[in-house]
Amino acid sequence: MSISYSELLLLGTLAGFTIFLGLPLVYMPRVGHKAKSFLNVFSAGVLIFLLYEIIEEVLEEIGGAWRSGETGEASGFAILFLICLAVGLGGLLLYEKMYIRTDKNAAAKTTGASLALMIAIGIGLHNFGEGLAIGQAFIQGSMILAVTLVVGFGLHNATEGFGIVAPLSGDKPKLGYVALLGLIGGGPTFLGTLVGSFIASELLEIIFLSLASGSILYVVVKLLQLQYKLRDFEMAAAGAVCGFLLAWAGEWVTKLSMGS
Repeated sequence: MSISYSELLLLGTLAGFTIFLGLPLVYMPRVGHKAKSFLNVFSAGVLIFLLYEIIEEVLEEIGGAWRSGETGEASGFAILFLICLAVGLGGLLLYEKMYIRTDKNAAAKTTGASLALMIAIGIGLHNFGEGLAIGQAFIQGSMILAVTLVVGFGLHNATEGFGIVAPLSGDKPKLGYVALLGLIGGGPTFLGTLVGSFIASELLEIIFLSLASGSILYVVVKLLQLQYKLRDFEMAAAGAVCGFLLAWAGEWVTKLSMGS
C-alpha cells in the first residue's frame, strides 16, 4: 500500500477535523440546571480519560528508554515531562490571570466561553502529538500504520468535540466562535502530521503530550471547581462516568481499527 504526500496531509486533516462532528451539541435546546451540571462534568470525564491516556503514552516512552539501558535518556524524558506539565499548567493560569475577567458581573458570561477555549487548547496540544505519530509512520514507510492511525484518531477526535463545547451548552454562542474552537482543537492534527512527516522525534512528541497534560489538568480542576458551586452532585457523577466511558469507547475503537 502506498499513499502520496498530498494524500497523507489530506488524511491528517480529516483525522483532526472529525472533532467538528461533536460541536453541534452546543446548540441543544432547553439546557436546564441539571443538564448543565451533567454536561460540565461530562466534559471533565472526557478530559480525565485523555489525561490518563497521555500519561500512559509518556510513561511508555520513558519505560522503553529505561529497558533499553538508556537510563540517561529515560531520566531526561522524565524531567522534560515534569517541566512541560508545569509549563502547560502555568501557561493557562497566566492566561486566565491576564486575559479573563474575574469580576463577579462578568464571571457568569465568560466562564463557559473561556473554559471551552482552554479545553480546545489542551486537546489541540494532544492532537498535535497524534499528528506527529501519523507523519512519523509515513516517513518510516509504514503506510498501513499511517492510514490506520488516521482512522483511529479520527474516530477518537469525534468524541473530543463533545468535551470542548459541553461547558457552552445553553449559551447559544456564535457559529464563528464554535468553528474557531474546532479549528484550535482539531487543526493541530494536520500541523503535527506535516511536522512529523519531516522530523521523527520522540522528544518533540513528549514535549507536546506533556504540555497537553498540564493544560488538561488545569481545565479539569476548573470544571470540578465550577461544578462544586452548582452543587448538583448526582448529575455530576453521572456526567463524569458518561464522559469517561465515551472517551474510553473512542479509544477502544481506535485500538480495534489498528488491530491492537
